[in-house]
Amino acid sequence: MRAIGVIPARLASTRLPEKLLRIIAGKTLLEWTWRNALRSRALDEVVIACDDERIFEVAADFGARVRMTSQEHQSGTDRIAEAVEEIEGDVIVNVQADEPLVHPSVIESLVKAMAASADEVMATVIVPVTDARAMDNPNVVKVVVDAEGHALYFSRARIPFLRDADREVTYYRHMGIYAYRKPFLKTFTALPKSTLEQIEKLEQLRVLEAGYKIKTVVTGHESIGVDTAEDLAAVAAIIERQST
Repeated sequence: MRAIGVIPARLASTRLPEKLLRIIAGKTLLEWTWRNALRSRALDEVVIACDDERIFEVAADFGARVRMTSQEHQSGTDRIAEAVEEIEGDVIVNVQADEPLVHPSVIESLVKAMAASADEVMATVIVPVTDARAMDNPNVVKVVVDAEGHALYFSRARIPFLRDADREVTYYRHMGIYAYRKPFLKTFTALPKSTLEQIEKLEQLRVLEAGYKIKTVVTGHESIGVDTAEDLAAVAAIIERQST
């Protein structure tokens, strides 16, 4: 089975302009993400899919394989689907460009889940969470799963609701990294936007509403997505500490 990692790299960003080109310990944020993805033994190749000449030139300069894609794409999934059209692969892993701390074993666990069953068309990673602030933060996506580890629902709200205080419940946070069967990518991007997707602003709900399953893999490796200057500072501190 050939697994391809794709990093969708969009230059525009609202809360932290051009964040992928921000410098951390002498390298761009994007390069740190790319280098971390390369550390995964499960990936046969890592590709950056971009929408801007500046990203293309920077990525090419640090040695990445880069593919230019349309600026009209509304999601990273659409960008990845275009980027891999002419790339040979069985499983495509969507590595978020703004998560330079994603652990290589997380990528490996996704590919392993896809290899374990040919019936799985899509997989993603979830993390146990106990911080009450995170559970009530709409920017932290929560997920509930069935007995076989398939996602039942993703929400910005705290789910499940704990009605009886004497019961124990494990809450899970969703990490925005996915693996897809390559043919399913075309199916996914051809699906119309669903009702719940538009309500919650969560693209993965389109898959569930259409009747497909998403396998979840539990990890203990936390990651920090860089959306703000505070996130960037936190990631920079970790990378600089690890580099010394």
